[in-house]
Amino acid sequence: MKKIFCWSMALILTLLFPLSALADAIDPPDNDIVVSLGANLDESQQKQMLELFGVKEDEVTILKVTNQEERDYLKGLVSDDKIGTRAISSAYVELLDEGNGIEVETHNITWVTREIYANAMVTAGVENAKVIAAAPFKVSGTAALTGIMKAFEEATGIELDEEAKQAANEELVTTGELAEDIGKDEAAALIKEIKEKIAELDTKDEGEIRKIIIEIAANLNINLNQEQIDQIVELMKKISNLDLNVEKISGQIEKIAGSLDDVKRIVEENKGIIGKILEAIQNFFGWLRGLLG
Repeated sequence: MKKIFCWSMALILTLLFPLSALADAIDPPDNDIVVSLGANLDESQQKQMLELFGVKEDEVTILKVTNQEERDYLKGLVSDDKIGTRAISSAYVELLDEGNGIEVETHNITWVTREIYANAMVTAGVENAKVIAAAPFKVSGTAALTGIMKAFEEATGIELDEEAKQAANEELVTTGELAEDIGKDEAAALIKEIKEKIAELDTKDEGEIRKIIIEIAANLNINLNQEQIDQIVELMKKISNLDLNVEKISGQIEKIAGSLDDVKRIVEENKGIIGKILEAIQNFFGWLRGLLG
């Protein structure tokens, strides 16, 4: 009986030990949150990014993004000084429930705004996600989109369409370049409005695309030169081939669309002010003509 008891206890302990070992094991990383870090960040800078994102290294999935990966998407679209030779930009991507849309924050990003990121992310196919694009010091931010897309793919287990990713990078650069001439908010509003209209009409006709661009720019009181119009036409021809619809575009960026709507409101208000100024000038000259007979 004593031997039977000993063998029974040994068997029980053998069966229970793996279970207890599993119970005491460290929880696996949260796959709903993925962080992409620039491969050229040093250890201190990596720690700085994780602290900014509010995560610990053993709690989330961490990816590295190389400068070559960034160049694969940006080569030919943007000057080398904006890409750089090191991968610095980092990104935090957290999956949200269906219907939450896209939320974007930026830190130390000087050239790309959160509205421009959000617009480009929708084009790439990123949806229902909280995103933070950041760097340990000031950078243009053009390369961060690569890390955002890579982290989103890791979090969802779904590979984004390659044409959509290329178009998204081209959109980001085109909008950023426009922003230098017409203003950041205005550029983001313009591209969003054009993209929505093309998706609504489901058109791929170059002539119609060009007409849409000119009409929307006029409605927003934005002056575009021929080169800028041609650049937007080429971008929209590519976007028109993607599976985008108005609801998807507006729904995903609803939380940050307020600033874009503010631009349109300000433009309309300014139109009224300009009209009043012109009217006052005309009245003054009318009075002056009457005074001089």
